[in-house]
Amino acid sequence: MFCAVYKSLKKQQTYLYIEKKDDFAKVPSSLLDLMGAKELVMVVPKRPTKDFARVEITALEKAFKEQGYYLQLPPPPENYLKQHLAAQAKAKQQ
Repeated sequence: MFCAVYKSLKKQQTYLYIEKKDDFAKVPSSLLDLMGAKELVMVVPKRPTKDFARVEITALEKAFKEQGYYLQLPPPPENYLKQHLAAQAKAKQQ
């Protein structure tokens, strides 16, 4: 079995995994509205042998079982100022 992966053309780095290509029946309409236009990125095995770049297989399987889709959101932005201040504080302690 395979699942289809769509990227949002409205929200960067936002991907929607669904169990069947073009079958958005299990996805809430409010989520589809937020994502806006979608583009099919790839079709992958539903039970892949290894994790994707930012998706764990167990999380994908659990989401399909519980809600019928998986939503991959972008990572939070890096706080370079916080990292810099922490490095400075560490340097002062040494």
